[in-house]
Amino acid sequence: MEGKKKRLLVLYASQTGNAMDAAERVGREAEHGGCPSVEVLSMDHFDPNSLPNESAIVFVVSTTGQGDPPDSMKVFWRFLLRRNLGCSWLEGLHYAVFGLGDSGYQKYNFAAKKLDKRLQDLGARSIIEKGLGDDQHPSGYEGALDPWLMSLWKTLNHINPILLPEMSEILHPTMRKLEHPKFKIVYHASTEATQHDSHISDLKDVKNMIERARSMSPSLHGHDHGEPHYLLKMVKNEQLTKGDDGRNVRQFILEALASVIEYQVGDVLDVLPGQNSASVDAFVKRCKLDPDSYITIEPWSGEKDSLDEYVNGSSDHPIQLRTFISRAMDIASASPRRYFFEVMSYYASAEHEKEKLQYFASPEGRDDLYQYNQKEHRTVLEVLEDFSSVELPFEWLVQLVPPLKKRSFSISSSPLAHPNQVHLTVSVVSSVTPFKRNRYGLCSSWLAGLDPKKDGEVLVPSWIQRGTLPIPPPMVPLILIGPGTGCAPFKAFIEERAMQNLVEPTAPILFFFGCRTRDTDFLYKDFWLAQSSDEGVLSEKKGGGFYVAFSREQERKVYVQHKIREESARVWRLLDGGAAIYLAGSSTKMPADVTEALEEVVAKENCVSRESAARWLKTIEKAGRFNIETWS
Repeated sequence: MEGKKKRLLVLYASQTGNAMDAAERVGREAEHGGCPSVEVLSMDHFDPNSLPNESAIVFVVSTTGQGDPPDSMKVFWRFLLRRNLGCSWLEGLHYAVFGLGDSGYQKYNFAAKKLDKRLQDLGARSIIEKGLGDDQHPSGYEGALDPWLMSLWKTLNHINPILLPEMSEILHPTMRKLEHPKFKIVYHASTEATQHDSHISDLKDVKNMIERARSMSPSLHGHDHGEPHYLLKMVKNEQLTKGDDGRNVRQFILEALASVIEYQVGDVLDVLPGQNSASVDAFVKRCKLDPDSYITIEPWSGEKDSLDEYVNGSSDHPIQLRTFISRAMDIASASPRRYFFEVMSYYASAEHEKEKLQYFASPEGRDDLYQYNQKEHRTVLEVLEDFSSVELPFEWLVQLVPPLKKRSFSISSSPLAHPNQVHLTVSVVSSVTPFKRNRYGLCSSWLAGLDPKKDGEVLVPSWIQRGTLPIPPPMVPLILIGPGTGCAPFKAFIEERAMQNLVEPTAPILFFFGCRTRDTDFLYKDFWLAQSSDEGVLSEKKGGGFYVAFSREQERKVYVQHKIREESARVWRLLDGGAAIYLAGSSTKMPADVTEALEEVVAKENCVSRESAARWLKTIEKAGRFNIETWS
C-alpha cells in the first residue's frame, strides 16, 4: 500500500436515500472502531481516476428499475468500463460491496453484482463476499447489513489493524458516545433577513426561495440544488377512474405562466410537493421551534471541507425556519432512519422511552423497529409524538429528518399537440398498514387535492428531466405495451405521431393496454378508440392496432401478455420490419411476464427455441429497440 491514502473511503450510489443512509452508518462505525480517517461520498462527487490511490473502499449501491444503477453512479460506471483500464489497474486496492435491492425484481441487486465483478476484473481484492440487502427481508435491507458489517470490521481489523485498530465500540454499541451533529444552526435578526424574504413578488422570487431552502439542506447533500425550471399553473384536475373500488387515477393539466415549456415526448416532470400546513405547525410546536425566526446552516468548525458543499453559500442568505421545514424536510410522509432512533435515545428523559429507543437501535431490536417504523410507514412527526419526552435539538433534526424529495411522473402529452402544456396521468397512492392505518402518497395526494376552480392560481414547482425512453423517429414501427398508468408516456407518443402524420407518412403502431374493466378504469378510452379507427395512427388501415386486456371482465384474468400472444403474427410482422418495443408500468411481475410472452412470439413465428428467442430480444435491447420504463 506504498503511496496509497491511509483512510477508509465509503462511496455510495443512492436513488431513494437508503444507500446513503447505509453508507453513513458504515462511516460512523468505522470512526467508532478508531479508523484514523474516514470519508463518505456520493459516487458522483468522486473522481474515478483516483481509485488506484486508495487503499480501502466500501461501496454501497442500490439497484433501480430493471437492474439499472442509480443516476449518481452512471458516470462512475461508464468510466470503469473503459477498455484501456488493465487487469492490474486496481492492484493493491481492498474493497467491499454492499448492494440494496428487492428480490421481487427480475434483476435483483444487479448494480452491486456487476460492480463487484468489474472491480475484481481490474485487479482489486475483495475484503469479504459482497452483501446483498433485500427489501423483502422481514427487517428490510438491514437484515443483511448488520451481519455483513460485523464480518467486514473483523476481517478489516485482521488484514489492516492500523486502519481499524479498535473493535470494542463496534462490537458493543452500548459503549458508544454520541458525537455532536455535523452542522450548526445560526439564527439571524429579522432585520438581517428582511431583504431576502419580505418582497417575494414574482415567480422568480418564489423559485429562488425554493432553491435557497433546498440548497441549505444537509440531507439533500448537494444533489437537489437549482431553481425549479417552471412554476406551472394547474388548469385541470380530472378523475379518470370510476366506481367505488378506491382506485383513483387522475389527469392533471399544467400550463406555463411566464415562459414556454420546452420538453420532448418521453420526458419526465419532477414535482416538488407541498406539505400540509397543519403538519408543519404540529412539527414546529412539538419541537418547540420559532417558525418566524431566520436561520442559516453551517458546518461545525473543524469539520471536513467537503461539508461546505452541502450548505453552499447558505450563510449569506438567511431563510425563515418555517419555510425551510416546509420546502426541505419531509416531516409527515417519509419514515425516519434507524440512526434517528439511536440519537433520540440520548435525548429521552423518560426512562421507559430511553430503553425502548435503545432497543430499537440495537441489533436485537432490528426486526421490531422494522415492524413499528417502515412496515407501518410511520412519519417523523408520528415518531416524535410517540416519544414525547425526547427533545431533539434542531441541529440534529435538520441532519436526520429525511429530505423532502421531488417525485417523478412520465409526461403524457406531446408538445406538438399541446403547446405550452404538460399533462400527467397519476395514480393517487393509498395503502393500509398491517395495523390497519391508512397511508397516502404525499405528492399524488397533494396534487389530487388542488382545485384550480376554487383555489385560484395553483402553482406547482417543476423540473423537466430527460426520461429513459428514447424518442422514436416517425418511420420506426412501434410496439407499445402500457397497462394501467403505464399508458402515460405512450399517450404522448401516439399524440406526437398523430401530429406528424398530418404532414408526413409515419410507421404503424401496435398498442397493448390493460385495465380491470371497460367501465371503471379504461383510461383515455375515447382517445385510443379515435386513433384506432379510420385514419388514426392505431388503425388497422395504417398497419397498426389497439388491443385491450380487461383483466376482471371474465372468470380467467386476462393481461397484456395474453393479448400479445393472441396477436403473435402481427407482433412479429412489425418486429421483423424493424419495430421498436416500448414497455412501461409496474416494475414487479409485469415486465418479466411481458418479456416471456415476447420470447414465445419470436420462438413461435421463427420456429426457434426459447433460448434463441431470448438471445434475439437481448440483441435488439442492446441496439436500442427494446426499452423499458418501470416504477414501483
